Order: sequence, then structure tokens, then C-alpha cells
Amino acid sequence: MKKISPSNIILILLLGAGFLYYLYIKGFIFANFDNLDPKDAYTLLQKERDRIILLDVRNPEEVKTDGKIRGSVLIPLDQLPNKIDKLDKNKKILVYCRSGTRSVSASRILSSLGFKVYNIKGGINSWKSEGLTVEK
Repeated sequence: MKKISPSNIILILLLGAGFLYYLYIKGFIFANFDNLDPKDAYTLLQKERDRIILLDVRNPEEVKTDGKIRGSVLIPLDQLPNKIDKLDKNKKILVYCRSGTRSVSASRILSSLGFKVYNIKGGINSWKSEGLTVEK
């Protein structure tokens, strides 16, 4: 039987840790919120529009470039901790960003503070790729 070298063990551990980190930042593991694909998020918005805050956590330049989902409130991720009081805990929060990474971070923050949170998987990029509309 061939021995595994210490350097190969370290490589395997690093690859495993990297994979787990990727799953974590994408919200696939240890998530205390729900991930919705864009079409499910759209359906939820249509059914419960008055009971949902649609939160965009991108920066203003991205909104100018890529547009936004109609009715969304812009609070960039880096400003979110200071603007939590602008959000209503009695409403569900549907969060998105450009590709889905910052919205996972925002979702973790909000859910840890007691909000009912949904993250749009893939962000506005996935929203647009599903043919859903945005406004400029």
C-alpha cells in the first residue's frame, strides 16, 4: 500500500476547506435563510408584494449600469449595519446583489437580527437571464 505524503494531505485538506468556504459564501451550507431561484422570487413578490421589502445590496454605480428590480430599496452591503432601522421586521426581506455573494452576506446579517429573509440565488444576473424585467 502506498503512503500518502504529508504535502498531499495538506493539499487535500486545503481543497476541502476551500470547497466548504465556497459553499458557505454562496449560502448552500449553514444558511439561516431561504435561497430562491429568480422565478420563485418573482412569484413570491407577486403573491405577497405588500408584505415584502425587496432589498438591493449593490452599490449605486451597479444600479446605474445594470438597472434594478422594480420596487427595490437600495442599501449597499457596507451600509447595511448602519441602516437596519430602515427595515421593517414585520415584513419579509427579499435580498439580491449582482451575482448572489453579497446578498448571502446581507441575508446572514439580517436573519441573525431576527428578520425573515430570502436570498435571490445568482442575483440580478440570474434574474435577467431568466427573462425577468429590470428598470433603468
